[in-house]
Amino acid sequence: MAIEAPVSKYRKTNLKIYIVVCLGLTIWCIYDAHFNKKFIEKYTDANGNPTGWLVVNRKAPPFLIGAAVLFGAYLFYLKDKKLIADEDGLLLTNNARIPYETIERIDKTYFDSKGYFILTYKDQNGRETNRRISTRQYDNLPAVLDHLTAKIT
Repeated sequence: MAIEAPVSKYRKTNLKIYIVVCLGLTIWCIYDAHFNKKFIEKYTDANGNPTGWLVVNRKAPPFLIGAAVLFGAYLFYLKDKKLIADEDGLLLTNNARIPYETIERIDKTYFDSKGYFILTYKDQNGRETNRRISTRQYDNLPAVLDHLTAKIT
């Protein structure tokens, strides 16, 4: 029986907040740079050239929209990603598999207080590798940790 831990709601919500902030700043910059007469007068020199924040507000909106699009694309990418603990090993989000035989120890010291545990395992080259898995990355992590502990011991 496979136990799944989808990407956390915390992570998805943060990305949605970033998108809203970028779009809000875009609207604010466009308003100040093109419609707010007092702001335009304040940041225009005697020759009629824009200075300081007026230049920033005129040039920032395309970059902010681009950032919002990138955050949205990353949110779409994370939509179906999950951590899966099946009978053979742990399948991570990036399709990397950690077989149970290679896991040497699980450090659960901070799981109850800070929400993460550290897996120590041997990678394909025989090097000892640590992987930190956090509740900020994945939901349903206590069930995965219980399954890992049962398989290791």
